[in-house]
Amino acid sequence: MPRDKMLPLRTPKLELLGLQPVPVVAPDGLSLAAYAWGNPHGREIVFIHGFSQCHLAWRRQMDDAALAAEFRMVAYDLRGQGASDQPLAPERYRDDKLWADDLAAVMAAAGLKRPTLVAWSYGGRVVADYVRCHGQDGIAAINYVDAITKSDRAFWGPALKYTAAMASNDLAVNVRASRRFVHACFAGRPAGEEMEITLAYTMATAAKARALVSARTRDEGDVLPQLRAPVLVTHGTMDRIILPAAGQYTAAQVPGARLSLYDGVGHSPFFEDPPRFNRELAALVREANG
Repeated sequence: MPRDKMLPLRTPKLELLGLQPVPVVAPDGLSLAAYAWGNPHGREIVFIHGFSQCHLAWRRQMDDAALAAEFRMVAYDLRGQGASDQPLAPERYRDDKLWADDLAAVMAAAGLKRPTLVAWSYGGRVVADYVRCHGQDGIAAINYVDAITKSDRAFWGPALKYTAAMASNDLAVNVRASRRFVHACFAGRPAGEEMEITLAYTMATAAKARALVSARTRDEGDVLPQLRAPVLVTHGTMDRIILPAAGQYTAAQVPGARLSLYDGVGHSPFFEDPPRFNRELAALVREANG
């Protein structure tokens, strides 16, 4: 898709998506915003969003009737982001186990037994945290989506630089960087209300919280060769935030992983080409669950 092509206006009525709040309290006392939808008896999926985003990033999965008929789905806001608590103390972000325990708490609160994890961008780091701390027995499959799986500058796209200014306490600088970051998430920029919604929830994360999320330790990518569950690596070829080389690296490191490249798509394949993304995700979940 050409970079200057506008995506069609297709904003779902967010109040009609059928989301059910799931009360979640992390082991350290933080309240996490989580939501469930779809078939309560279906095979399970958990969606994990990226940096300074929230569960609404997955709205083109939320309004897919075929997915809702077949699967039980849960999306949550990472600590410090979206509608989850945003503590401003470094110790509430520093330890990898905090992030791992958050995901475990969401799964437990929603009554999930063995979900497929869909990890977008920074969400890839959260999956690594979970596997290190809780193992793999509770995971049916993993869909890495333009995901960070190793801290390596070789995988950084030119637009990742905006995340530093997004942590500025100067509101004008913060807003300008956030706007540029949001635009860089897409090869074809969303139109009208879609872009307004995306920018609005991006700004819901406080500058200090953004800085603390970014200050975590390196991820060496060591969990990738250990993964036993089916893994699908989804990546847009026009991603300017996390380069396609990152997806190629992940697919090469995980035994048996499949790489699905989206030509002409940017950092958000699930939004830019939802029919293909939802179809491939459904196939992965079915395969993982027999």
